[in-house]
Amino acid sequence: MYEWKNINWRQVEKYVFKLQKRIFRATQQGDVKLVHRLQRLLQTSWSAKALAVGRVTQDNQGKKTAGVDGVKSLSPAARLKLIEQLDLGTKVKPTRRVWIPKPGTEEKRPLGIPTMYDRALQALTKLALEPEWEAKFEPNSYGFRPGRCTHDAIGAIYSSINKKPKYVLDADISKCFDKINQEKLLAKLQTYPRLRRQIKAWLKSGVMDGKTLFPTNEGTPQGGVISPLLANIALHGMEETIKQYAETLKGQKSKNRQALSLIRYADDFVIMHPKQEVIVQSQEVIKEWLAAMGLELKPSKTRITHTLNEYNGNVGFDFLGFNIRQFPIGKNQCGTNSQGQRLGFKTLIKPSAEKIKAHTRKIGEIVDKHKGSPQIALISRLNPIIRGWCNYYSTVVSKEDSHSAIPTFSKNF
Repeated sequence: MYEWKNINWRQVEKYVFKLQKRIFRATQQGDVKLVHRLQRLLQTSWSAKALAVGRVTQDNQGKKTAGVDGVKSLSPAARLKLIEQLDLGTKVKPTRRVWIPKPGTEEKRPLGIPTMYDRALQALTKLALEPEWEAKFEPNSYGFRPGRCTHDAIGAIYSSINKKPKYVLDADISKCFDKINQEKLLAKLQTYPRLRRQIKAWLKSGVMDGKTLFPTNEGTPQGGVISPLLANIALHGMEETIKQYAETLKGQKSKNRQALSLIRYADDFVIMHPKQEVIVQSQEVIKEWLAAMGLELKPSKTRITHTLNEYNGNVGFDFLGFNIRQFPIGKNQCGTNSQGQRLGFKTLIKPSAEKIKAHTRKIGEIVDKHKGSPQIALISRLNPIIRGWCNYYSTVVSKEDSHSAIPTFSKNF
């Protein structure tokens, strides 16, 4: 009936968004039956299937990457055929394992590449699950969520510390995607049986590393379309656990909840509070909560520091490529708190030294590769990288760092 080029994508997105909005509102109202009915309606909708296939086979950068079946770069006719084939309950093929290097280290990260069919079905499932969980997710969870980015997480941190110095637990979850307890995750989903069986099939599908099939009894395959959403669902509840611990402290419950804050971006998070003993105890509370999900903190990337004063040889902390720290200043240069008292410090957020070095190293490598190329080729290769780096850090204190991270020759281009 249709040709791919003639699909009215604006109308398709509008229809899907209306259904998602109804799912979101039904979740807020606590009407579970209506949520599940609308999710079934969305997953059988031709518009939702077309949107899922379009995102996987046309918009996504992985459209030219094949799974274990070798299918990639689908033609318009093949995309239309895939729309008609999508259906929950079909057999799942194992994911293809690809090892990619971690930036700045010699370690390699495993990616699981599903087949094109499974990617499209995962995208369709995500369209149905995401609005339900967006109504449930905690306010300070920022990673892999629509309408949220790293700058929102940094803004939340600034709002938490700009009026008062605090101790900080800067932590990272070890192998988060690979270690999640699958049974606990499926129980937390609380979805209808058919969708639960489909998600369980993806979790248990196994991975092909070369010609060897390995079982997947834990974790979610990092690289799948739905994996970031499942990881967020697994980590949902961390912030409320910390807030409940804050209520047990001396003083008013509401003030204690406000004083202790947890801000999370994917598997990286920080916990902030004015008292050091509260931060130490918070670390134990989080360890116990993570252990129930089969997870643990990574010792090499977990530390306690202070935003203003030196603690264990550390001052400030790095988060999402930013360095967050407070500096003492004169009484005529600082602001005041809500009581009108002078702060005596200023909160500055800058690009981290590690990211500056990595950016400079990347530019140097590009220049070395283009020694024999025309100047215009080098300029066209450098400009997007330099512009992107500057735009990412343009919202913070980065003027001097940006000049130091950009080679002098680029100013003459």
